[in-house]
Amino acid sequence: MSGPHTIGRWIRDRARTTPERVAIDQDGRLVTYRELDEGSDAFAAAFGEHGLRRGDRVATLTGSTPEHVQVFYACAKAGLTLLPLSWRLSPAELRYQLDDAGPAVFLVEDVYEEAAVATGHGFERLAAPNGVRPRDMRGGDASVAEVVDEDGLLLIYTSGTTGRPKGALLTHANCFWTNLSFDLTTGVNQADVVLQVLPQFHVGGWNVQTLLAWWKGATVILEREFDPARALRLIEEKRVTTMMGVPATYLFMAQQAAFADTDLSSLSRAVVGGAPMPEALLEAYAERGTAIVQGYGLTEAAPNVLCLPPEDAVRKLGYAGKPYPFVDVRLSPEEELQVRGPNVFPGYWRNEEATAAVFTDDGWLRTGDVAERDDEGFYRIKGRLKDMFISGGENVYPAEVEAVLHEHPHVTDAAVVGVPDERWGEVGVAFVVCDGATEAELLEWCRGRLARFKVPKAFRLIDELPRNGMGKVQKQELHVTEVAP
Repeated sequence: MSGPHTIGRWIRDRARTTPERVAIDQDGRLVTYRELDEGSDAFAAAFGEHGLRRGDRVATLTGSTPEHVQVFYACAKAGLTLLPLSWRLSPAELRYQLDDAGPAVFLVEDVYEEAAVATGHGFERLAAPNGVRPRDMRGGDASVAEVVDEDGLLLIYTSGTTGRPKGALLTHANCFWTNLSFDLTTGVNQADVVLQVLPQFHVGGWNVQTLLAWWKGATVILEREFDPARALRLIEEKRVTTMMGVPATYLFMAQQAAFADTDLSSLSRAVVGGAPMPEALLEAYAERGTAIVQGYGLTEAAPNVLCLPPEDAVRKLGYAGKPYPFVDVRLSPEEELQVRGPNVFPGYWRNEEATAAVFTDDGWLRTGDVAERDDEGFYRIKGRLKDMFISGGENVYPAEVEAVLHEHPHVTDAAVVGVPDERWGEVGVAFVVCDGATEAELLEWCRGRLARFKVPKAFRLIDELPRNGMGKVQKQELHVTEVAP
């Protein structure tokens, strides 16, 4: 038995209804709904044979693959929680998350074996059980754990102002309601062909289009990584109808020489999140017949909070939209956007202090973003209470980068700020007080300890950081006149 809003039943129901329909197309490799269901049953049975029990964590380090999707649904069926680790992280960052989450098993794709070894954690290779391909698999006796709506399903680590990542635990109910609200606003239907280029270590890689697509019976063109030229070819060749990306995704595609000649007539809508879509990009895609759906969210809300439908995209340029169905929002006296609804997570993994801090006394989720609401009910994000910037769609928290810089033996003080960048939206610039280290040495230090998108693009060596009477760094006084390309 399982709860009414548990996700494992989605693939069981869909496989029963349309077993031979294609669920995943990865570079010409086709996986049907029957194979997806049976493969996840086999993984669930294998987890049970390994002694995993309801509530255990399954960590993965892999690109987006059909096997990873099967592992996800196996976890959903067996009451396990999937921890999809980012292959962009350094071994030290991976080690911290593994130590914190304490997974019962760590599954690694061959291409990331070197990084896995460097974490010091034992692991197993991620392949179909018994080394066979999904189409050769038959479901074993899947775990018969009683899964309930409140059980954890995804554990997604997100950085924080303390400099240490926190594990946001998303339940089956969180994922159910966020997908339902998305469907009621700008959904997916069974005839859709969905191009998925977001990595599966992001909540958006699951809860923005893909899980909904598999619930509805659509076909997902599953890409391991984003390549703008290849994405354009796939849209034309596979007749892609919808996709999701960050503004940089659509910018890089529009910058391709082939953009003007590629047949985009099938791409009726494209969802964008992470930052507002520039007006020039909206116009570029509108001219090709593609409607852009702007969204706003955060991992802790699983992630969907606000949505700006295509009919308002130009009229309300710069706005994040209105709340999704089942989602309530409000502005605090400090104009912080706060969220309430069944999509909001229960808290951070084994971190009561951080959980208490992110909720108000009456149970609303603090987003850390300052917003305003107009007379029509549309919300616009004005800035961030959190000291965070977005680079290429990735959240970068300066405190985490500053903590790494402070570990350098010659660094006595450091502050990181985000500055505008034509290519990535924003990049980091580090202001460093040190006694001997060069900019090149600081760059190499960060590269060895941080994901690439977190590494500052430039370093400024200064004598001291500006501080107020309380000793707080005054980042508004740190001016950047130019950042080399």
